[in-house]
Amino acid sequence: MIPTVFISHGSPMHALHAGAAGRAWTDLGRRLPRPRAILIASAHWETELPMVTMTRTPETIHDFGGFPDELYKLRYAAPGAPEIAQRALDLLQAAGLPASGNGCRGLDHGAWVPLMHLYPAADIPVAQISVQPTLDAAHHLRVGAALAALPHEDVLVVGSGHMTHNLRDWIQHARRHGMQVTEASVAPYVEEFRHWVDAALRSGEPAGLASWQEQAPHASRAHPTDEHFLPLPVAYAAAGRSPRVEHIEAGVDAGVLAMDAYVFHPRSA
Repeated sequence: MIPTVFISHGSPMHALHAGAAGRAWTDLGRRLPRPRAILIASAHWETELPMVTMTRTPETIHDFGGFPDELYKLRYAAPGAPEIAQRALDLLQAAGLPASGNGCRGLDHGAWVPLMHLYPAADIPVAQISVQPTLDAAHHLRVGAALAALPHEDVLVVGSGHMTHNLRDWIQHARRHGMQVTEASVAPYVEEFRHWVDAALRSGEPAGLASWQEQAPHASRAHPTDEHFLPLPVAYAAAGRSPRVEHIEAGVDAGVLAMDAYVFHPRSA
């Protein structure tokens, strides 16, 4: 039995310059039990209903623009995990969640950038699962709960999104304060939101996460759109009921993009 993980994946530039977040991911990869495969939910694959990648040799998708040429030359050549993808599909369908496979899609930067630091050898098979921004957090809790057998089968379930993700604020804050972040330059709403989420996770009750848009302070400012929050309930629920919560501090980019990571340790049966 292994934990599940949530990561705030940050800019694609973390693939070139690790920063505090990349160093935290490297440390985490060294101390986690080695999984036999990875299933990662990325904010950068949006579908109407859950889909899972079935390809045996997933390509590295450079789904971004305006970055240095050297970033586009990077490849994360991990093998695919079609058998694990099929297992995930079976679990989702058994839970009454319509889901399907995708035999063409590779790994987007929400997956391969953090994985480059977690498992730099790229020798662990990886499948990716999509998020559904037209559905709510309660749906994504159901998705995670349906996948809760996987950690008991030594499959690492990862949610790759962001603790806070307001890119307009990020640009404005960077212009005002620069990229060097001090405690005083972290936006107050970011601190209030991340503290609320931490308390909700530690409560052991998923109801708070399910209604985060109504209950969390500054929810609409922390997440003008939902897709970067939704991998969090997937990872949380995949650890089973009331997991032990471990927080990993990874900084706040430009004072507004909180890079928090979490490890959710399943309780013994």
